[in-house]
Amino acid sequence: MTEQARTERGLDRLVNFSDATVAIAITLLILPLVDIAGELTRGESAGDLLRNHWPSLVEFFVTFWVIARFWTLHHQVFEHVRSYNLRLMRLNFVWLVSIVFLPFATNLLNTSANGDRVSYALYLGSMVVTSVTLTAIERELRRSPELLSTPLGDWRRGPIAAGLLALALVLAMIFPSVGLYWVLLLVLQGTLTKLLPKPRT
Repeated sequence: MTEQARTERGLDRLVNFSDATVAIAITLLILPLVDIAGELTRGESAGDLLRNHWPSLVEFFVTFWVIARFWTLHHQVFEHVRSYNLRLMRLNFVWLVSIVFLPFATNLLNTSANGDRVSYALYLGSMVVTSVTLTAIERELRRSPELLSTPLGDWRRGPIAAGLLALALVLAMIFPSVGLYWVLLLVLQGTLTKLLPKPRT
């Protein structure tokens, strides 16, 4: 089987498709809140509605922040890419699947009982898949330097993020009352990267 040519236009299509998919996923997050706004009854103020549904607002903003963070990291990686191969494309689709799944997992948190471990497992587990897949994308690029226009940055960021999300998943199973707030462990990523010794090049 002959190797298919990889063109700059092909890479642009891959990146643009990824950006559009993330944009759709991040937009879908607002739909449950739109439905909630439609539930405002006569005599009920917007303040009452917000007080009754504040967990949904928190879940929206936290998940929006997480998806935006994942997209930023994806963007930073692909800024170094000048070409691609089939394995990179397949890994990118796995990354996209995990991103697209997040609005569904977020809506499950809105509708499931408090402390539902399955909902938290799906929510945080999809984030673990996203982080691990992006780490695998970076690894593939390091193994195939001909795909890069410039060297990638510090390789520790991906494994640290994946480790923090895996820890968040475990803690959510043990302490479900904290719920999705365990995902905020991600704010420690930068600090841990600075604290850990730099790998030898």
